[in-house]
Amino acid sequence: MKVCIYGAGAIGGWIGTHLARQGCNLSAVARGATLEALQQHGLLLRQGDEDMHTSLVARENPADLGVQDLVIVSVKAPAMAEVAHHIAPLLGPDTVVLTAMNGVPWWFLQGFGGALSGATLESVDPAGAIAQRIPAAQVIGCVVHASCSVDMPGVIRHHFGNGLIVGEPSGTDTPRVQALGALLAQAGFNATVSPQIQKDVWYKLWGNMTINPISAFTGATTNVILDDPLVRDFVSRIMLEAKAIGERIGIPIAQTPEDRHAVTRKLGAFRTSMLQDVDAGKPVELDALVASVRELGQLTKVATPFTDALLGLSRLHARGLGLYPQQ
Repeated sequence: MKVCIYGAGAIGGWIGTHLARQGCNLSAVARGATLEALQQHGLLLRQGDEDMHTSLVARENPADLGVQDLVIVSVKAPAMAEVAHHIAPLLGPDTVVLTAMNGVPWWFLQGFGGALSGATLESVDPAGAIAQRIPAAQVIGCVVHASCSVDMPGVIRHHFGNGLIVGEPSGTDTPRVQALGALLAQAGFNATVSPQIQKDVWYKLWGNMTINPISAFTGATTNVILDDPLVRDFVSRIMLEAKAIGERIGIPIAQTPEDRHAVTRKLGAFRTSMLQDVDAGKPVELDALVASVRELGQLTKVATPFTDALLGLSRLHARGLGLYPQQ
């Protein structure tokens, strides 16, 4: 099976390594220092006490790799438009595009959402440019419940978690999604097939759409954020807005914000991925995590004053650092 990682960072490198050990023919689209490291040394995954070395073909131009059976897109959301612009040489009629990304994806309302089904979210896919280049029919969504980081280009560290939830945007139980779930399970992941992947996307978003940006503009770890009663209340009010939106589009959450806070507290003094991006001077995923929720609130007629405040503060901070587009 020909598998290509588009975005050979933390999550892509982690998934790709395990698939290569399962016998898949692994390649990667990369550039800069990551491309050089992969070409010279291959991919290294540090997991517990084990170092896993993987050889792979790495190229900057997707046309050099040709049509794949599976393309794993694991870039940060701000890079997705560029990926879509260059991905065509990897895609044949039967290629599966597995999106292992945070936040609301461009395909979120494809085959789902009631009256909103088929709508384009301008916050994550302006003018539908991504959807035009990566048809929803070729997409399988993936929600990652794991923590990985990049020690240096081509060197990935797995911290904790092993969960991958996959599902068709349409909710259909297809042979290909079952086959992919089985492959991921054989590769050692705690893989499950979801009948409604949007629900899993929304549930994960429900927790990290608040903690991620707040950590990014305060520098605080998750425990410090939740220990402040005023900040915790702010987080809870945003979550209640998102919960109301979910009910309008068919993905109710049967939990309270405090229930989710208890789960987050188990992470301890955790540095979120967005805080790590700010520290590294990388663009932040505000559109996929926050602006998309605001837009869905507008579409469903749910007022989102607290979400609006979070987005305004977060993008003001990020713009000051050059990590989010100017107006």
